[in-house]
Amino acid sequence: MSRHVAIVTDSTAYLPQPAMERHGITSVPLTVVLGDQALEEGTEISARSLAEALQKRRSVTTSRPSPRQFAETYRTLAEQGADGIVSLHLSSEFSGTYDAAVLAAREAPVPVEVVDTGMVAMALGFCALAAAETAESGGSAEDAVAAARARAEVTSAYFYVDTLDYLRRGGRIGAAQALFGSALAVKPLLQLHEGRIESLEKVRTASRALARLEEIVTERTGRNPVDIAVHHLAAPERAATLAARLRERVTGLGELHVSEVGAVIGAHTGPGLLGVVVSSR
Repeated sequence: MSRHVAIVTDSTAYLPQPAMERHGITSVPLTVVLGDQALEEGTEISARSLAEALQKRRSVTTSRPSPRQFAETYRTLAEQGADGIVSLHLSSEFSGTYDAAVLAAREAPVPVEVVDTGMVAMALGFCALAAAETAESGGSAEDAVAAARARAEVTSAYFYVDTLDYLRRGGRIGAAQALFGSALAVKPLLQLHEGRIESLEKVRTASRALARLEEIVTERTGRNPVDIAVHHLAAPERAATLAARLRERVTGLGELHVSEVGAVIGAHTGPGLLGVVVSSR
């Protein structure tokens, strides 16, 4: 290998496959437990299958990768020539993935820097891309970590969900907050803040919530150069419409990715999710 620092992330980064292949980024899958079946995200369960299961109110839970999975990944990369690894993962507030990676790193045959990015979805993906680009240009593992952390500092995520019930069931918000929203028929706008999901605004109708999501993103980007990702679950038309509007309105737009989230995040947000990740360049 010409690049000696390998970059690892997890399946909740939702990076486009071509980008992962181009930059040599390795992804370790989380697991979705559907009934009595444990299925790897990205290969054994699709977002569509997950959405159908949720709509039928089937039991769905998620679990982190095992330390063994990380250990095997690190060992394979070392055998392929990596003399250092940077392993970047979703917020530890959401999952034990970071902890599993830390355990595996202790026994890895090469040094492994494990980073809790505090991010998820393409907010995590943009961090992984920044680390990979730094490594490709000859940067050390420490340089790659610094690049990922710097990108995290200038990355924000905002999202709309049709109901707070899925987030409540998964323990990502409090029961009182979910009950309050349901009682008032509120359509919530949420944000990722310091690795946690927090309320941003409460809007009365879905159409107004989606319009407000567009306004928030436009207001907060200004004329700064930014990359944007629009995520959805079982809402492709909404996502396409929002992406088109942002393409028209965001002056400093660089890359614009539109993708459906995977089963792990979908299990906690439910069908109808629409999210926007904004990352300054």
